[in-house]
Amino acid sequence: MKLGVLTVPLSEMPVGQALSYLKGLGAQAVEIGCGGFPGNAHCDPEVLLKDRAKLKEFKETIKASGLEISAFSAHGNAVHPDEETAKKAVRDFENAVYMAEEMEVGVVNTFSGCPGDSEGSRYPNWVTCPWPDDFTKILDYQWNDKLLPYWRKAAEFAGSHGVKVAFEMHPGFCVYNTETMLRIHREIGPALGANYDPSHLFWQGMDGISSIRELAGIIYHVHAKDCKIDAMNTARTGVLDTKPYGDELHRSWIFRTVGYGHDLETWKDIISALRMAGYDGAVSIEHEDSLMSVKEGLEKAVSFLKEVLIEEKPAEMWWA
Repeated sequence: MKLGVLTVPLSEMPVGQALSYLKGLGAQAVEIGCGGFPGNAHCDPEVLLKDRAKLKEFKETIKASGLEISAFSAHGNAVHPDEETAKKAVRDFENAVYMAEEMEVGVVNTFSGCPGDSEGSRYPNWVTCPWPDDFTKILDYQWNDKLLPYWRKAAEFAGSHGVKVAFEMHPGFCVYNTETMLRIHREIGPALGANYDPSHLFWQGMDGISSIRELAGIIYHVHAKDCKIDAMNTARTGVLDTKPYGDELHRSWIFRTVGYGHDLETWKDIISALRMAGYDGAVSIEHEDSLMSVKEGLEKAVSFLKEVLIEEKPAEMWWA
């Protein structure tokens, strides 16, 4: 496995400087945002795909860094009920696929998206329970009328360019846990898999190891991000928490740098489970810890992951 980092938190640095900094920390791979929620500070496909000279410069910068690109990321909501919002997300996703093809990168990370509850909706509607029956009807509409039709076409598009799509299982979107990830993979096919990020699973009460075993063979990328559950706040209010992320004292859970939500043993188990599930790609640090600066969070995460990553699997056992 390779130690990776999502470069978006370093967006104030020019791409060359960011890559040099990460290489100095010991990173081996980078995940680059090129649209949507991660932004495109280090890679703007709208510019690079239209300017061969700038694209050549970008390629040379990556090559000179000695780092490989594990994935391009464009997290958006391509099935948003607002037409303009959806169009932008679709454009960002397609541009990410074009960039991945150009750079010979096999994976684009994104969200599944979430539609509204009907054709007249203005905002997404994330359903979390089956009753009243209205909610079940909404789910049927979202999956069968919106989500599956879009991703059938999008998966075919990505596949035609040699790219796989990795969904971050994220609450607020239709694919948010192991079960929904398996469903869309089963419905659409091998072009769609998971960008496994245990932080979102932890706060939902899921076991990260069980999820990895269920998703074996369709984990196309991995995020290294942790989550700390506040036992007292959760006991009082539960895990569905809409308070701002910056209100750390009162939230049921917050995102943390790896090692600050779950211990070394837990992360060793996660990495070992990924290995047993056949994953041997990048483990990409996604810094979203609101209690640490970007550099502190990244440096602590790199140091922590160096202790748990398994770099290579032996071709055969010495006693065999």
